[in-house]
Formats: sequence, structure tokens, C-alpha cells
Amino acid sequence: MCLDEFKKTLSLNQPPRDFSVHLQALWYDAKGDWQHAHNLIDHLDDMTSAHVHAYLHRKEGDLWNAQYWYNRAKQPMPEKSLDVEWEELFTLLSIK
Repeated sequence: MCLDEFKKTLSLNQPPRDFSVHLQALWYDAKGDWQHAHNLIDHLDDMTSAHVHAYLHRKEGDLWNAQYWYNRAKQPMPEKSLDVEWEELFTLLSIK
């Protein structure tokens, strides 16, 4: 799925059933439901979840917590905009 197709699903009330939990988190985040996105990821322990978790805390403005999760994901804290990071995360997740 390309980014434009993903963005078209944002008009739906729920994410498509075939979305991974990580894509669901990005979907809810894009819909403005940070808490739901966070709840989907918060209890997961893999590096991909840690990366999405880090992004969410960076977006929230909790940079200390974000840095913790970027470290868990073995990723540096980005200096790019949140929008660019969100798109890069989407690209990363859509090829997995």
C-alpha cells in the first residue's frame, strides 16, 4: 500500500482489518487519537513497536520518554519534523 492509499483510509471510522498493529497506531495518530495509538503500542516489546512508541512520545512532547524508546528501538532521536518522521515510519512499516 502506498502513502496516498493509506491516507485515503483515514476517511473510514476504523482502520482496515489487515493493518498491522503498528500501521493501526499510525492510522489512529493521523486521525488525531494519540491515546488510542499509544494504547495499541504501549504494552509491546519489539523494536518496531519501540520505534513507533518513541515517535508518539516525541509528538506528545515528552522528549525524555521519547529518547528512552528511541534507545530501545536502536534509533537516534530525529531532528526532522514529526510529519516527515510519520511518513518515514509508514514507509518502513509498509515494506515489512
